Amino acid sequence: MKAMILAAGRGERMRPLTDTTPKPLLEVGGKPLIVWHLETLAQAGVHDIVINHAWLGEQIEAQLGDGRAYGVRIHYSPEKPEALETAGGIIQALPLLGQDPFLVINGDIWTDYPLANLRKRFLPPGELAHLVMVDNPPQHPDGDFALSDGVLIAEAEPRLTFSGMGVYSPELFAELAPGRRALAPILRAAMAEGKISGEYYRGQWFDIGAPERLRELDERLSGC
Repeated sequence: MKAMILAAGRGERMRPLTDTTPKPLLEVGGKPLIVWHLETLAQAGVHDIVINHAWLGEQIEAQLGDGRAYGVRIHYSPEKPEALETAGGIIQALPLLGQDPFLVINGDIWTDYPLANLRKRFLPPGELAHLVMVDNPPQHPDGDFALSDGVLIAEAEPRLTFSGMGVYSPELFAELAPGRRALAPILRAAMAEGKISGEYYRGQWFDIGAPERLRELDERLSGC
């Protein structure tokens, strides 16, 4: 299975930190957020990785190179002149991801979720994606989707928060035109047909969407 790390966001809420450093290269516990993902993916047996980038993307390529130092092979999907949002970025990268289901993880999260679980995840016929859901954090109290008997439902309660981790079938994006495109409407349409499964993860998960959350995680991982 191949993987894609989403790393094209501008990180507006992280400014001024992201004025000169792309968000995935911000450090926690002594290394960049994206390096945690590379190492975890390698340990899970996922070695072919696509990384999209836009804002200051040349820094990501310069620091990570071809991925050899982390035990992986990295292919880059630059987005110019601006980021294409989540679905748009995935659609552009499809030629690099191939015809089989692939793993996707947001570049601005940290988690101890065992990614080997997703590497082994089989999407049966008719299932277009499998998403990992977590408890709603304080900054996102209303959550995203409801989970019922392993199936995700867009319009139901109670809701959990989408972790930014999942396995996707290329079929989910079939016949969608390239360009700037959000992921949520695509997922909701597939959920309405019962084609998105999910699981609830109770372990550690952090959305690094503000400087104070970056500091909190850095202190936790550094043992401060």
